[in-house]
Order: sequence, then structure tokens, then C-alpha cells
Amino acid sequence: MILKTQNDLTQAVLAEVDRTADARMKEVLSAAVTHLHAFVRDVKLTEAEFHQACAFIAELGRLTTPSHNEVVLISGSLGISSLVCLLNNGDQGQTETTANLMGPFWRDGSPVTPNGSSIVRADTPGVPIFVGALVVDSHGNPVADARVDVWHTSSEGFYENQDPGQEDMNLRGTFTTDFEGRIAFRSIKPAGYPIPLSGPVGALLRAQGRHNMRPAHIHFMIQKPGFKTQFSQVYSSDDPYLETDVQFGVTQALIGQYVLHDDGTPPAPDIQGPWYSLEHRFVIEPGESRLPRPPITGKASGDRPKLAVLSRT
Repeated sequence: MILKTQNDLTQAVLAEVDRTADARMKEVLSAAVTHLHAFVRDVKLTEAEFHQACAFIAELGRLTTPSHNEVVLISGSLGISSLVCLLNNGDQGQTETTANLMGPFWRDGSPVTPNGSSIVRADTPGVPIFVGALVVDSHGNPVADARVDVWHTSSEGFYENQDPGQEDMNLRGTFTTDFEGRIAFRSIKPAGYPIPLSGPVGALLRAQGRHNMRPAHIHFMIQKPGFKTQFSQVYSSDDPYLETDVQFGVTQALIGQYVLHDDGTPPAPDIQGPWYSLEHRFVIEPGESRLPRPPITGKASGDRPKLAVLSRT
């Protein structure tokens, strides 16, 4: 189609999209073109703003490395990750769900670890925590022999892949649920942390007057044939950032009760002083069992990054 005015453009593009053989791809592309063109018209996007947006998107890709994923980070910071998750779980967004964000720090291949063992793989400071998790199906029946990946930050707010000083795969482990659908492990209580600010995500948050903090949490990935693979984060009930999580990830179903014990009854002979316990129940749904492409595949080298914190204005 030869265009006369801007009014002809959207229909010309949609006519080409209509040639797409894959029905689902055609549906998605048609909606994307319609909404993107409507957005440009709605805000009357200037040429300078368009070039700025293109540079912004290119920078997201440039800063994505084997140990950092800026694209996943900004998807969370705009609420897109949470929206996709909530629309696709809990009976297609109709009910509460224990599914949550995958996040930008899942690494495949963490060490296979026996139930009850520690995922602290080197000397790592922090208050001990003993975690128990129960995996059930939508009818409340225990799910045995499910793979459960676990990972979280140190008490200083670093995932091991960010911190060259931590042992490779520290505070990560892969477990298998027993016949009762349970796993158990010990670790240290994670800290909340600021997401990185060095790229476009930082610029976005500063422009909005937002802080960059995530509340403390432990990640879980649950996989078994016949069930949809579920990513979850269990958030600490005592964290001050629950209401304003920069990644919009906190749901009521995933606020965990991190219980402090300081009564002098340690759960293991090597524990002295206070410790925490956490018990949480996950409900997984029937569906396709598959693993997504890991957002990171390696560990950072060089100097330890500096954590910068923005204030909420």
C-alpha cells in the first residue's frame, strides 16, 4: 500500500501481519501493532523521544550479560513480569496462586543436595534459618519426586553470581520432594537488597522518584512431569519493603512467616544464639513441565559491586 497520510499506516502494517502462517503469532503481532501504533498516536510521540526510546532498548540488550539480565530487571520494574505470571496461574488469573516471578538470578544446574542439608557452601555470615516446604497439587495431595531449586541472597544482599567473593553456587541447591511432598534445608536468613542502578532501569526509577529495594525472600522453582513448572518467592513477613517492592512481586499467598527463635533451644548442636524457621506450602497446577532459558548462565568476575540505594520521594 502506498501511504497518503499517517491514517493509512496501521492498516498497511496489519495487512502484512495477516500473512503470518502461525495463528498465535498472528494474534500477538496484530495486537502489538494495534496497541503500539495507538500508543504513539495517544502520546504524540516526537522523533526525539522515539530515538531516545530506541537507544534505551538497545542499552537493555547491551547490558545483559551471562551474570546480569537488564531486560528481565526492567520487565519486573514495570510490573510486566508479575502481570504475565498472575494471568497465567491460579486458574488463569481467577484465584490466588503461589506462582511468582522467576527473577533475573536463577541459574540452572545448582548442586543436588540431600533433604535437611545446608546450602551454605562456604563461610558466609548470617543468622541460621531452617526451611521446610510442602508441595501439593490443586486437590491438596502431596507431590512426591518433584525437583525443587532453591536460591537466595547473602545477609549482605548479594546473590553469589553477583559477588566474586562468594563460592560458586553458594546459597543455591536442588532438592527432591519426599513421599510426603516435602523438602527441608538449612541456610542463613537472606537480606532485602537494592536492584542495580547502573543501566536503563536505574534511570527509570530515578525519573519516577522510586526506591530500588526488594524485600528479603527465598526463591523456589518446582518442576515435575504433568505439572506446570512453578517459580516462587517467599517474602519475609518482617521486611519494611513488602508494600513497595520495586519489582511488584509480593502477593499475599507468598508472605512467609520467618519465625525468630531466641529461647536457647537450638535445632542443631552447632547452632548458638538466635535462629529462624520458615514453613511454606506450594500448590502446583496441571500443565506443561518445562524449564525456561535461564536468565543468567555464569558468575561475575572482578571487583564486588557496590550496592546503591535510592530513596522513595
